[in-house]
Amino acid sequence: METRIQRIFLRGLLPAILGLGSLQLAAAEPTESEQEDAGGISNIKVFDPQVERREVDRDSIDTENWEFGAYYGVISIEDFGTNDITGGIISYHVTEDLFISANYGESEADLTSAEILTGISILPGDRTYTHYDVSLGFNILPGEGFLGRDIAFTSNFYLLAGLGATDFAGDNHSTAVVGGGYQVLFNDWFAMHVALRDYIYKIEIVGTKTASDLEISTGFTIFF
Repeated sequence: METRIQRIFLRGLLPAILGLGSLQLAAAEPTESEQEDAGGISNIKVFDPQVERREVDRDSIDTENWEFGAYYGVISIEDFGTNDITGGIISYHVTEDLFISANYGESEADLTSAEILTGISILPGDRTYTHYDVSLGFNILPGEGFLGRDIAFTSNFYLLAGLGATDFAGDNHSTAVVGGGYQVLFNDWFAMHVALRDYIYKIEIVGTKTASDLEISTGFTIFF
């Protein structure tokens, strides 16, 4: 009796086991769409770009640190009017932002109002006015200046401070110099400057006073 029950049980269990195995095999086999996707991925070609390198010619940029030039402007000489002034300048650029500048200028003092009224000169000698100084300069705002829409020039705003001497009224006066300017470089060797300087010194013509001679000028320099 027990043997018969076992046979019936095995006959019912065997088809279930076989059906479960077929389901597992079906799940393991890829479907037709999966096979197509797998085939598409395997057939993708990797793009290998062939970039041709260009030869770029770089402009030769001068590395000279010396700058030499001349300038013309006007100077207001204390009590002696506003007069033309010409001069020369030479600078050595220590770094991109720091330079040392030597400056020389010469002018001719005008008559004071008292001299015009009385016809008597208050100066003991000639009326030549000269100054020379050495200043330390700092480029504070490097940038570009534009001429129209297509032309740009390298430019710098800079500050100056230094010491020098002023020869005037038959005497040599120790002078402090402060000022600044705007530089435009047209190319790697030629530049233009617009500068403002104030020369401060003590003078004794009619009493002792501190003179402040303000100068504004335009100059052109070259690098060498």
